[in-house]
Amino acid sequence: MVDPAAEKLLAPTGWMRPDPAAYPSGGDWAEQYLEPLADVLGDKVRFGATVTGVSRSGRDRIVDADREAQPFVVHVAYADGREERIFARAVIDASGTWTTPSPAGASGLPALGEKAATGRITYRVPDLKDPTVRARYAGRRTAVIGSGASAFTALASLAELAKADDGAGTKAVWILRRGISGATFGGGEADQLPARGALGLAAKAAVGDGHTDAVTGFRTEAVERDSDGRLVLVGEDGRRLDVVDEVIVLTGFRPELSFLSEVRLNLDERPQAPVELAPLIDPNVHSCGTVYPHGHRELAHPEQGIHLVGMKSYGRAPTFLAMTGYEQVRSVVAALAGDGEAADRVELTLPETGVCGGAGLFDATEAQQAGGGCCAAPESQLVQLAAPARAAATAEEAPVQGCCGA
Repeated sequence: MVDPAAEKLLAPTGWMRPDPAAYPSGGDWAEQYLEPLADVLGDKVRFGATVTGVSRSGRDRIVDADREAQPFVVHVAYADGREERIFARAVIDASGTWTTPSPAGASGLPALGEKAATGRITYRVPDLKDPTVRARYAGRRTAVIGSGASAFTALASLAELAKADDGAGTKAVWILRRGISGATFGGGEADQLPARGALGLAAKAAVGDGHTDAVTGFRTEAVERDSDGRLVLVGEDGRRLDVVDEVIVLTGFRPELSFLSEVRLNLDERPQAPVELAPLIDPNVHSCGTVYPHGHRELAHPEQGIHLVGMKSYGRAPTFLAMTGYEQVRSVVAALAGDGEAADRVELTLPETGVCGGAGLFDATEAQQAGGGCCAAPESQLVQLAAPARAAATAEEAPVQGCCGA
């Protein structure tokens, strides 16, 4: 989780490298690494700043004439009301996707009533160490929508809360859009990132121990309220689930592209990733372990000098790893510096997930996937699974190396 170039900047300051055997939360990562790095970089880091647009100076998206000779102009708005224009020969967009989570609605758009119920819906894994957040979920019935590492973390956290003295009556309902298959819980002990594999085992234990009910084949169409203000999830097939107090939506993220509308990008129509990268990460086909290390060539666009890197480069694909972003940036910066040999060199070996292939048939049950057949969407059903033989990781052990997906 520590980039070698960043470590060279931090080492002379007396910074202590975090324990490499530990698995940080997002807060740990910021406190122990990102904030000290920002301090070292000094005034090169602008806080309270939002990029509102990127363009070629004096050229909108449509103008060809002398375009490549013009610098980029980055429009920045600050929290105190100031505005700034920064001119640059290159732009690296590493803004991620954190501010644009995907909705509960299975169509990619918010479900009916979803926006009106925002007071009872969150799109983040809740921090149950925070007393206020903990009280929100303790003793309540919570629906968790999603099937990636973030959903696993939420389910494990709620299961731990259910076992605590202050969590009696806590119950989770896990909403999956597909059926249960061999890959549902990730790679387990076969995952080369053990903590990532442990998250899936923790989710499996939450179901097997009775702290979570799994509802499969359910695609949310509407969020309604009962007479007491509790929420009722309604499926596309008209099925209505039992009431819940809270909903945690962890269906992935998507890139914010509006401020790049005046530059010429070449993005795939499915994951909204650069077209050369998209075939490697399309979740319809691939798992995380099938992506080879890549750099400036796969991240290039028709607008020379602009690169989307990090989670932003993966678009809607859910399998990004921070170490992938470090390698992307190393290659891009080497290319900008004119070192073609370094830019094309591979300096990373990615760990396998322990899960082969990708999402498989969208509507297929486990039996259909095994036989290669495909028919109608699986009927919604309540699933009980046996607990794994070995103990699973707790939510506090959840690493920030994975990303949730639908």
